[in-house]
Amino acid sequence: MAIQAIIFVLGVWLFQQMSFIPSIFWLLAFIPLIFCAYRFVVIRRVAFHVLALALGFVWAGLFASWRLADALPYEWESKEVELVGVVATLPQVIENGTRFNVNVERVLTPGAHVPEHIALAQYADGFSEIKKPTDLLAFHAGERWHLRVKLKRPHATMNPHGFDFEAWALERNIRAVGVVRKASTNQRLSDFVWRPTYMIEALRERVQSRISQVLKGRPYAGVLQALVMGDESEITQEDWQVFLRTGINHLMSISGLHITMLSGIAFAFVMALWRRSSKFTLKLPARKAAVVAGVLVALSYALVAGFSVPTQRTVYMLMVFAFALWSNKPVDIVKVLAYALFVVALLDPWAVLAPGFYLSFGAVAIIAYALGGRLGQSHWFTAAVRTQWVVTLGLVPLLLLMFQQISLISPVANALAIPIVSLLVVPLSLLGAILPIDGALWLAHWLMQALMLALKWMAALPLSTWQQQAPPVWTFLLAMFGLVWMLLPRGFPLRLLGVIFFLPLFLVMPKAPEEGAMLVTVLDVGQGLAVFVRTHQHTLLYDTGPQYTSLTDAGGRILVPYLRAEGVKRLDGLVVSHNDNDHSGGMRSVLSQVPVNWMASSLPQLPAELRNIKHLTCFAGQQWTWDGVRFEMLSPDLTSYPDKAIKDNNRSCVLKITSVSGSALLAGDIERPVEMRLAENAGSSLKADVLIVPHHGSRTSSSETWIEAVNPKTVIFTVGYRNRFGHPKPDIVARYLRRNIKTYRSDENGAVLFNFNAKSGWSEQAWRNTHCHYWHDK
Repeated sequence: MAIQAIIFVLGVWLFQQMSFIPSIFWLLAFIPLIFCAYRFVVIRRVAFHVLALALGFVWAGLFASWRLADALPYEWESKEVELVGVVATLPQVIENGTRFNVNVERVLTPGAHVPEHIALAQYADGFSEIKKPTDLLAFHAGERWHLRVKLKRPHATMNPHGFDFEAWALERNIRAVGVVRKASTNQRLSDFVWRPTYMIEALRERVQSRISQVLKGRPYAGVLQALVMGDESEITQEDWQVFLRTGINHLMSISGLHITMLSGIAFAFVMALWRRSSKFTLKLPARKAAVVAGVLVALSYALVAGFSVPTQRTVYMLMVFAFALWSNKPVDIVKVLAYALFVVALLDPWAVLAPGFYLSFGAVAIIAYALGGRLGQSHWFTAAVRTQWVVTLGLVPLLLLMFQQISLISPVANALAIPIVSLLVVPLSLLGAILPIDGALWLAHWLMQALMLALKWMAALPLSTWQQQAPPVWTFLLAMFGLVWMLLPRGFPLRLLGVIFFLPLFLVMPKAPEEGAMLVTVLDVGQGLAVFVRTHQHTLLYDTGPQYTSLTDAGGRILVPYLRAEGVKRLDGLVVSHNDNDHSGGMRSVLSQVPVNWMASSLPQLPAELRNIKHLTCFAGQQWTWDGVRFEMLSPDLTSYPDKAIKDNNRSCVLKITSVSGSALLAGDIERPVEMRLAENAGSSLKADVLIVPHHGSRTSSSETWIEAVNPKTVIFTVGYRNRFGHPKPDIVARYLRRNIKTYRSDENGAVLFNFNAKSGWSEQAWRNTHCHYWHDK
């Protein structure tokens, strides 16, 4: 049955690779045929395996069909709707507002349909009807509210190597996202709705309030909050970088390790006490009592942490292990792991999409394979060191495949951090958060502060982290084979030859364009612009996308991961067209994490912390050639810089890139006056095959004269989904379409990749079109 359980999970995984939801009726009809085949002994085993695969596929399909059916209709996007709902989660403080989930009970707007589970935010900023933070409504978990909201479907940026927000939202059953609108009808209807899930969220809110009060102003209060409640919103970017570089980021949330450790402590404690009482032991064996205690502690911790999807996976896994211990049978780790996989996939078919699913089960599987039956043969310290070594080595292929980086000091950092965090900081934090024992929280914070001193020192070491390109899947499979070979028991010959199978994982680089050719990737950064250009031996980034909040921007969230996955260790050039946030907002993150040879821009001056960068002022007439590809700056004129009346948009760096097979024109946010000047003065040099539409399709740009002068074959509108500016304007889109110009929109097509091949001409690929799954908004 263990093999069938794994095959069932494989069926679930296969369904999650589908680009559409197929009709599952033919599969349902196929199942009786498999039962018929089961009667014949010769093919019975094969039929049973096929049945398990089909059941996994069908099960995932039923779940997906049911969840996707509750969707926000397109016609109700960006329209105001009144509804009654209950605040279903602990409200999370974000920049200029709050964010929370709502369970919708009634829709008051006639004709409107709203999904049952939605995510809302309220903001106080210059673009909102709520102007001051004091005007924000005070939401609390479990309250019933009458609200006016504006919603849209879950839709996010889509890029190579990017985070899939739409899959994340589907797994958490968030079927619409939106904002609370200012209205006189917004009012609290009930102080609290008595339901177990809301009661848990209310308890979590009290725990959060207590941590905030006791540790007010302390630097690592946000870390303790994350460890107790799974709320990572108050961990600073600087601290996250330390955790990532030291490889302990998995500890700074409600990880499976914490839950397992606490459950193990409860198991050992109850076991030690229970077996000392003959009365208790006669009623219930000590091991069974300890199993119950361990499960209850794990479940309680998970509930305080919000019972998030990753937490659920850990609890389900522990329950399977607990059942195996309860049954008084020898624990077969392979079977228990297989059944745990089955339970997790059965209850959460989207778990097979999450990196944590593979890392958690992979770590257990590696330990079971490498150390099964061998730990008892050595001293406990030797066993602990060997376990750490095995897990570190075993997760290298997975970490490089998923994140393109590994921490070289992770074994040392984890050896220090795991006992301090899991055995001391987490229990003390829970004790002080739930009970009125302030000293426990202070002690936990002091321990965390001391640990951070050591971690920051480790993170600052020059070789603390290895970063590289995203390896092809075949190199990952080869490395896994090498790993299996290397971890064979002592006595097997030539185990070190397994290292050879690891080498392609590190050495196979993305194929570079030929001499005279180039790759141009117009990334999807929302309402903004970022274009990556690669020639045979050089790379250039044009614009860095927007800054989303004071803590996040397109540079850190999209560009740096993309560049790392593409194997870019250094940028030869960076051009920031002008000073608007949607073009320069990610600049700090890029420059702080990726070395750059030089930077050109029309910015009046760089921020103080970036003034050590070699900076050039862009102006018409600049040109250079890389690997047979010509780069020309067409605007602005150098003489225009002293003129303070010129808008930032019209001082955008306009860059023309010409390869042997085609050209691309990157025009920033120039408006009609600059377009007319360029059309008049630039002549044939303005013509280009691919055009990034100026100013995102605003009516201030894309004049008829400009379009005729450039005469592009393909244009891209770089816009955010349902952005507040209404870009691109319909009449501007129509202006290009009337000339039979092929158009792309980043909000509809995701990143657009152009391959200007030296031999076969140029071609394009829209990422959302070619790499979509059934959950992606089309």
